[in-house]
Amino acid sequence: MAAEISAGKLRNLMTLADENGRLKMMAIDQRGSLNEALGKVLGREVSFDEVAEFKQIVTEHLSPYATAVLTDPIYGYARSVQNIPGHTGLLLACESTGYTTDESKKGRKTSLIEGWTVEKARRAGANAVKLLLYYHPDAAPEVVQHQKEVCARVGRDCAANDVPFLLELVAYPLSEPKSDSAEFARAKPDLVARSAREFSDPRYQVDILKLEFPADLKYTKEYRTGIFDGKEREAVYSLEDVRGFCEKVNDSAGRPWVILSAGVDIKEFLVSVDLACEAGASGFLCGRAIWKEAIPLYTDPEEMVGFLDSEGAINFLKCNAAAEAAVPLWEHESLSDLSLANDTPDWHRVY
Repeated sequence: MAAEISAGKLRNLMTLADENGRLKMMAIDQRGSLNEALGKVLGREVSFDEVAEFKQIVTEHLSPYATAVLTDPIYGYARSVQNIPGHTGLLLACESTGYTTDESKKGRKTSLIEGWTVEKARRAGANAVKLLLYYHPDAAPEVVQHQKEVCARVGRDCAANDVPFLLELVAYPLSEPKSDSAEFARAKPDLVARSAREFSDPRYQVDILKLEFPADLKYTKEYRTGIFDGKEREAVYSLEDVRGFCEKVNDSAGRPWVILSAGVDIKEFLVSVDLACEAGASGFLCGRAIWKEAIPLYTDPEEMVGFLDSEGAINFLKCNAAAEAAVPLWEHESLSDLSLANDTPDWHRVY
C-alpha cells in the first residue's frame, strides 16, 4: 500500500535534496559551543553581533555548495537569509542550545527555544524543522519520557504545518568515562541503532533522521594509531565490524537518514560518509568538519574568507563527491511508493 504524504511535506522534502534525491546539507546552527569557541579566540565573552557575523560569513561562502542549510533563528537566520541561494533548501532549529540534567546529573533533557514555534519557522520560509534530541534509552524513565514527549510535540506541530521534521539524535554516556573512551566506543553502535529504531515509530512523525556515525573510527584497528588526531588508542573493533554496525543502523531506521559530523576532522568524516552511504544513508548534514578551521581566523576577516573559499570549499566538495554514493531519498522504503494525500478533484478544497 502506498504511503500518503501531504503536498507541502513532499514539496519541502524535494527542496532539501539535489536533483537525484541525495542530501548534501550544511549545519551552521551551533550556538553554545560556537560562542565558547569564538570567545577563546577573542579572549573575552563574544557578542551577539560577532556570533551572527561569523555565521553570516560562513553561510555566504559555503551555502552555494549545499543542497540545504541548517541554521538557527537566534543568531543565524535573520542575518544570513540573504546569503542562502534561492535554490538551496532551508532548515531551522527549534531546540534550545545545550540541555538540562535530571536529579542524578546523568540524564539529559532537551527544551525548545522560548518564543519560537514550528508555525513561525514555516512563515519564515523553512523547508524543514530540526530538533536535536540527546537520547540514551537506558537513562532514568522520567528523562526518557520527557525526550519522547518533546519529539512527539514537534512531530505533531510539523505535521500540522506541512513541514518536514528532521530529528537529530545524539547519544551520551550515563557515567564515567567520557565519550572519547573505549567503553563508550563499544556502547555506541547499539545506542545509535536503538535510538534510530525508537524514533522511526510513526507516532513521532519524523521524516528524516540525522544520526551519529555508529562507531568511533579512532578506536578501529585500522585507525587506532592516531591517523586522525595523533592520539593512539585501544582497538575496539575493525572496519569490517563497523560496516556491520552501519548496516544495523540502516535496518533500524524506518526513515531516510543522514550522517552528522559531531565535530570530527574532515578526514575522519569523509570515511564516515563513505561507510554510511555504502550502508544506505541518503547523504550528510555536516557543520564543523567542513568549516571549523575558520573559527581561529575570525580576527582576520580576509584570512577567514580565504580559508572558506579554498579549503572550506574543497572540504564541502569532497563531502558532496562522497555523497554521490548515497541512497536517493526517494528510493528509501518509506518514500519509494508515495501517493499524495487527498488526491481527488476536491484536493484544493480539503487541503
